[in-house]
Amino acid sequence: MHETKSQFAEDSGPTAQVSGPVSRKPQLSRRLRPYVPYIIGLAFISTLAGFLTGRFHDSFANWLNIHPVAAAVPAQNAASLVAAPDPHRKDAELEEISHLAPQQQAERLLQLAMEHPDASLGMIHRNLSAWRGHLEETDQLFHLVLGALESDDPRVRIAAVEIDLAACHLIKAHESVTKLLHQIQGDSDGRYMALWRLGAIGNRGVEPATALSTLKRYSRDRNQLARFWAVEGLAMLATRESIDELLDILQHDPAPQIRERAATSLAKSGLLTGEQRLTAIPQLLNLLDDDSVNDPTKTLICSTLETITGASYGKNARAWRDWWAHHDRPEKRTHPPVGLTQT
Repeated sequence: MHETKSQFAEDSGPTAQVSGPVSRKPQLSRRLRPYVPYIIGLAFISTLAGFLTGRFHDSFANWLNIHPVAAAVPAQNAASLVAAPDPHRKDAELEEISHLAPQQQAERLLQLAMEHPDASLGMIHRNLSAWRGHLEETDQLFHLVLGALESDDPRVRIAAVEIDLAACHLIKAHESVTKLLHQIQGDSDGRYMALWRLGAIGNRGVEPATALSTLKRYSRDRNQLARFWAVEGLAMLATRESIDELLDILQHDPAPQIRERAATSLAKSGLLTGEQRLTAIPQLLNLLDDDSVNDPTKTLICSTLETITGASYGKNARAWRDWWAHHDRPEKRTHPPVGLTQT
């Protein structure tokens, strides 16, 4: 294309001129005729580029709609929230947040809690009562809740649960359990998230026995999706009894996806504390020694043990037992709580 442009410049230069203004126009027309296809091609490429740019913009907009957290929290804003080592700057950020509407307060404080919990958790818990009735269960807020539930800090996980319950207008009372049970017994997609939230509100001390019995029943449902969310609810409930149920699901559920989710719940997800996860180790070791347990499930058991302990002994049950014998010191053990009760 560069060569063609050079040639065109030479052909239309002084040497290409003819004597007299009358013959110049037809002469130029003849000169330009060979380049008409190139000109048309350039116009087509330009039009196509504009079209593709528009399509790319639309696709990117659609991507942002599908990923509301990314759309709502630009990188520069997120950085200004969490990358602020100066305590005075943090104080200024909290002051700025305090003037926002409740929805924006909850979202920004939860985002901040994932990186700097000490700077924001107190403000979250002070505002929870005032936020009730003013928060909405948006995709953006729920994605932030899920992100906070990946935190290693149990205080951040609890804050995420409290905000989610407030956004769903679920108070810590019997009527909220009744509402969730009606949703679970209904025949809509809302039943699945209701199973998850039933475990969460049970963890907060509201009828945990009812939550456990309901989640156990649905963990044996013929509907695999119901079983999946019952497992999620058991992980959120985070009691000694829910650990036992997750271990049973890991061993006996017919679906590999459900067994995998039970293993993940024991290893890292939900609201179980580190101490609670350690209490699952003896039974995990028994399952590793059990010849009736199939090989894929034993692989899940090994992964669970590795995540909980940080050790790595593969499927060597004897090595795992030797490790546990040296780490299961009674003087270092504490009795796990029935459920997380931090507020």
